[in-house]
Amino acid sequence: MEDVIRLAHGAGGKMMNDLIREMFAIPLDNPYLRQMADSAVMDPTHGKCRLAVSTDSYTVRPLIFPGGDIGSLAVHGTVNDVAMSGARPLWLTAAFILEEGLPMATLERVVQSMAEAVWEASVQIVAGDTKVVERGHGDGIYINTAGVGVVPDGVMIGPDRARPGDVVLLSGTMGDHGIAVLSKREGLAFETDLLSDSAALNGLVESLLVAAPHVHCLRDPTRGGLAAALNELAQTSAVGIEIEEGQVPVRPAVAAACEMMGFDPLTVANEGKMVVLVPPNESRAALAALHAHPLGRNAARIGFVTEEHPGLVLARTGIGGRRVVDMPLGELLPRIC
Repeated sequence: MEDVIRLAHGAGGKMMNDLIREMFAIPLDNPYLRQMADSAVMDPTHGKCRLAVSTDSYTVRPLIFPGGDIGSLAVHGTVNDVAMSGARPLWLTAAFILEEGLPMATLERVVQSMAEAVWEASVQIVAGDTKVVERGHGDGIYINTAGVGVVPDGVMIGPDRARPGDVVLLSGTMGDHGIAVLSKREGLAFETDLLSDSAALNGLVESLLVAAPHVHCLRDPTRGGLAAALNELAQTSAVGIEIEEGQVPVRPAVAAACEMMGFDPLTVANEGKMVVLVPPNESRAALAALHAHPLGRNAARIGFVTEEHPGLVLARTGIGGRRVVDMPLGELLPRIC
């Protein structure tokens, strides 16, 4: 454990996972926190109504980026965290930390963007808070959110439920959000416009579960990208995961930008995509349901779960070899979510 907090502790990779498990999970331990999922599924009414609860904070820079802004991102990210348990998101809270000197026009745009996002996702912001900090201490806007949803009867989804034989599906292209934010922040120009994939996935999840009601795991590959998401599932379920590297969809412009800047698209953050682990007998129906939805038309089957090499993710390369897909160590693209 490091002596001080570093940026890498918030990047979604190994250093962040170690911090959570060693600093927070042990002293705050309880059965719900122990789930270590995007949202905790709770059963306060003993079977009559299961709730999924999640919280997150958003510190993206710049506040407005191609394809979205910190307001829509906060709504989408929280809705998606609740939806990854198979729940139907209903209510959100939003707390704003504003920096002295923030233009009112910027705040107005962010709030309007949130209003549009909650309407599109069919959720409501039901409580909130506002604080203002001194100039130079807030980076414009930070937003903290919480989300609550209801888990339908019979839905049992969690990061510990992956089973050997499960098929690994991906709902769309990798790396769009991280590269879009980076290109805006660094003033990089590309021949093709790079847009964030930020979107609410609850509608896509509902369509998926109608076609494949026994989905085992859902995960949105945000910080740390696909590499982090698959490693978390493999470690939590004590299984191995193998993917075909060539089957992972990546837009040509994103692939070119990653190659130019030395990034692996598998480690770059996404904000409108999900990983699906589904039993093989439901995999075709699941993939068809993804393809039928506007947010899943680039979905692909990318691999499978195995009882071999538990806790590890392997990728089959284009030349026939295999490589270990490690959990990213630390900060690759700072302040992207």
